[in-house]
Parts: sequence; structure tokens; C-alpha cells
Amino acid sequence: MSTSSSPAFPLRVVVIVALAVFMTSLDNLVVGVALPSIQSDLGGSLESLEWTVNGYTLAFAVFLLTGAALGDRFGRKRMFLVGLTIFTLSSALAALSTSIDVLVAARALQGLGAAIVTPLTLTILADAVPQEKRGLAIGIWGGIGGLGVAVGPAVGGAVVEGLHWAWIFWLNVPVGLILLPVAYRHLRESHGDRSPIDRPGLLLATVGLFSVTFGIVRSQVLGWGSTTVVASLAVGVALLTGFVLWELRARAPMLPMKLFRSIPFAATNGLSFAMFFGMFGSIFLLSQFFQVAQQMGPLEAGLRTLPWTAMPVLVAPIAGILSDRIGARPLLVTGMALQSIALFWLSRVSTPTVPYGEMIAPFVLAGVGTALVFAPVAGAVLASVPAAMAGKASGTTNAIREAGGVFGVAILATIFSAHGGHGDPQAFTDGLVAALPVGAAMLAVGAVVGLLAPGRRPAPSAVASDDGVGLAVAAEGA
Repeated sequence: MSTSSSPAFPLRVVVIVALAVFMTSLDNLVVGVALPSIQSDLGGSLESLEWTVNGYTLAFAVFLLTGAALGDRFGRKRMFLVGLTIFTLSSALAALSTSIDVLVAARALQGLGAAIVTPLTLTILADAVPQEKRGLAIGIWGGIGGLGVAVGPAVGGAVVEGLHWAWIFWLNVPVGLILLPVAYRHLRESHGDRSPIDRPGLLLATVGLFSVTFGIVRSQVLGWGSTTVVASLAVGVALLTGFVLWELRARAPMLPMKLFRSIPFAATNGLSFAMFFGMFGSIFLLSQFFQVAQQMGPLEAGLRTLPWTAMPVLVAPIAGILSDRIGARPLLVTGMALQSIALFWLSRVSTPTVPYGEMIAPFVLAGVGTALVFAPVAGAVLASVPAAMAGKASGTTNAIREAGGVFGVAILATIFSAHGGHGDPQAFTDGLVAALPVGAAMLAVGAVVGLLAPGRRPAPSAVASDDGVGLAVAAEGA
């Protein structure tokens, strides 16, 4: 009997974790084109619609840092199944929602489930796949996750128009129900460093981020000088300051502050925050523009965003090759600059009657810019820290960029409300063209900050870190 000198490629494991990432990636953007239909069905204000997006991203950002730690402590397979169960059940709850409040709560639970599942997909993959075949496995994993981002708006539009907005959540349920028993059977249990969970840090970060976001969102209705807004912002800033002080002295911090002693690491995280601020805040409004201002159906609206959202799938592999040759810094700076130009361009051409042909070029420009950042950013993060800190560094960047998305949606929507609204096509366009330059400005700041990012990719040993969230920076957006 002959034996193979090389271990078999665990295709089942790779497919299981890749499908799980696809589900969580899809839900980041699939809701955007459904917002007008949700508002029409359930009622609610722009503030309520924001929370259907922010509820998910805020929970994802806060709990992402603990997802891998929970797996290390209680078992990666076990916590993967727990996270997948939470995500599946909360998807059903979202589909059954009869009010905006219930939908927002369900979306927050979805974010919690996704925050547990996403980092553990890579830990499980790294544990199951031999080192010499890990590059192929990570490529499949990241490619399928990136596909979820690319097709999110189009899938959401098709489902909303052909069925009902609730089906964008129902679609997750059969996939989750199939994955659960398959994962239980084919994944093996593993553990990592069983450090205690940083409960004070988690509490301070959660309540602090929520308070700041709540204050920004409520300012649309109450005004910046209201007692509620001022108190909420003050409490949020105080709690986040307390979070930083606690993390500086905690024995097992959820966010190691010593990482920020590295200027390239701090710069790359500042760039990531700026990108998701500008990108998510703008997509939140642009995904509604075609329906509210141009009176299109959800499917057509979703398809029209494809020149933006599909570009990373096409350009990211090329950007990855270029990053190996010339380093991350030129691509990061160029990508941020292209996105900034694209948003400013869109703010100049957008009118209720603008021909779609005039929007294709800036959409493509934004998509190319997005890909130029997504592809090398993981390498830039890992190149700026010691290999032993690679996992925590990637997890930190994931959390910071998701927080950028939360604040981007909240602040750009606030500017939108101050200059326009959903009342008629012209009012919506007025709000949009006022908000987009702010997103463009934030992206331009990110381009400048990117000049301090590292210029070279790390050695393969650093990229192949097994502690849970290495390369997760690329999973949600590649």
C-alpha cells in the first residue's frame, strides 16, 4: 500500500468556513437596497434606517476582538457552531420583524454572530490545512468572502423586487441549517491561548461606542445642542477614554495599546478607519439614490452599483501581485486618492435626472480604489508589527475599520438630513451632494495618512499566523 507524502487538501473544511464568511460578508451590504422597502413596510425615520445598518456593524466591530479569544478558550469548533447558530436564528428573527425596533435588535444579534464566526473561520482553516497548501485555502476563503461583498447589492435588489425584503434574511436560514450539522461532523475541535476575556474592556468599548453613535444619530432630530445629544456624546467619550486607560494596564487587553507605538501600524489603522467612514457612509446613501431620487426598482438599483462593488473581485488579485513587487504604501495612497476623487465626482454630477452613463466612470474609479486598499492592507498591518502579534493586530484593524463604517453612516446621514431628506427626489439629491464631499474629504485625509504606512509586505511566516484573525482584514472586503 502506498502512502502520500503530502497531506490531503481538506476541501470540505475550506468550503464550510468559506460559505460562513460569504453569509456574513453578504449581510454587510445586502440590506442597503432594501432600506426604502423596509421603510415603506415598517415605517420609521432615516434614524431608524441607520440603525438597521449600524446595529450590525457596531456589534460586529465591538465583539470581533473577542471572537477568536472565545474560540481559544472554549473551543474553536464549539464557538463557531454557537456563532453560526446565533447568526441563523437572528436572520429568522429579522425576517419575521414587524417593527423597526425588532429588526434593529435582530441585526445587532446578527452582528454578534458574525463577530464570533468570522475570525474563527481562519483559525479553523489554519488548523486544518497543511502549511504548504494554506495559500490556496486562504485564496478560496477570501475570494468567496469577497464575492459576498460584490454581489450583495445585486442579490438584495433581486430578492426585494422578486419576493419581499424579508427574504434577504430568510436566505441565510437554510444555508445556516445545512452548515450546522455539516460543520459539526467535519470540523475538528482545537483550542488556543486560554487567556481570560477582557470583560471590563469589552463593556467600556461597547457602551462607549454605542453612546457616541447614539448621540450622532439623535442629533438629526434633536440638534447638536440638545441635552440628550450632549450627554450621550460626553458619556461616550468618557467611556472610550476609560477604555484606553484600562487597556494600557490590563493583563490581557482586548486591544493591545502597545501596537500603536508603531507609526506604520497606527497610520494603516487610521487609513482603514477613513476608508470605511467614507465608503460605508456613501454606499448607505447611494444605494437609496436610484430608488428614491430616480424611482427605480430594487433590482435595477442593485445592479447599477456593480461597477463599484464588483471591481475588487477583478482588481484585488492584480493589486496583490503589485503589492509584492512595489510594497503596500503606493497602492494604499493611490487607492484612497481614487476613492476620494470618485466621491467628489459623484457629488458634482448627481441630479434626480442624471444619466447612468455619467455615474459609471466614478463608480469604476471608486471600485478600483477600493481594491487597491483591500488587497495590500492586511500585509501592511502585519508588516508593521512583530509576527507574534499578527493575529491581534489584524483583529484590531478589523474592529477599527468597522467602527469607521458605523461613524461614517451616522455622520454622513446627519449631514444628509441637515441639507435634504426623503421627501422628494430633489430633496434626496440635495442631501446626497452635501454629504458625499465629506466622505471624499475623509478619504483624502486617509490618503495622506497612508504615506506613513509600511512599504513592504511581511514574510510568509508572519502572514500565516494561526491565532485567529490574521488576514481577516481582507476577508470582509477583498
